[in-house]
Amino acid sequence: MKKEIVVLTGAGSIGMAIVRRVGAGKHIVLADYKKENAEKSALILEQAGFSVSTIQFDLSSKESILNLIDFATEQGDVKYLINAAGVSPSQASVQEILKTDLYGTAVLLEEFGKVIAVQGSGLVISSQSGHRLGPLAQEESDLLATTEPDKLLDLPFIKSIDDTLKAYQYSKRCNVLKVMFEATRWAKRGATVNSLSPGIIITPLASDELKGPRGEGYRKMLQSSPSKRAGTPDEVGDLAQFIMSEKGRFITGADFLIDGGTTASYWYGDLQYLKQTH
Repeated sequence: MKKEIVVLTGAGSIGMAIVRRVGAGKHIVLADYKKENAEKSALILEQAGFSVSTIQFDLSSKESILNLIDFATEQGDVKYLINAAGVSPSQASVQEILKTDLYGTAVLLEEFGKVIAVQGSGLVISSQSGHRLGPLAQEESDLLATTEPDKLLDLPFIKSIDDTLKAYQYSKRCNVLKVMFEATRWAKRGATVNSLSPGIIITPLASDELKGPRGEGYRKMLQSSPSKRAGTPDEVGDLAQFIMSEKGRFITGADFLIDGGTTASYWYGDLQYLKQTH
């Protein structure tokens, strides 16, 4: 029998929490922009009894995505795809965000949809930020969902974006719409695909942000949210495990907010003040 493969792109805290829940008895392919990050995470998994191999990976490159698919399928059948790779508004330029988070994720979904195994499942880590964009015109939504990945960056309303936060929000909205579109394709192979939109989750990067110059603003936001705290990678992992399991087979083309109610408060509660700065 061929091995069942779990592909994780982005070897950070959230991706690791998910792969620990779905990777037992399977072979995990860890793909990260920095090979040393993948290797460090692989060592942690191997010492916990998982089977792992690593590969350098660039989500913004179609060539790198196809190389990852070749690497994974040479070892077995891809049962699960978890995309936790990407860049943030404070890390990258408008062009880098759009090329990575918007275009790259679209390519990843399209190409893995051609090889995903029967009864397989895909999961894209999106963001609560995509839910702060507000309603788009139906035509824009349809274009984000259905446009071929190679033509996405040429859409006039995408080319006009000149702000990193707006680039990130459009990218994350596109992730959710692409998941809906690709769910109809993945279904032809007997597979499901969904997205999660986390709020502030305590990772090393988020912990640094909370202690940094913008930390006071973040702490105020958390205290004013319904949950009054940040989330943990394990909470995201628990939800992801259910969605990707046999119990979640009726779920596909869906997005799940897991943000402690922050988005609800942003639109209708105590966090409405954030609209003035977003």
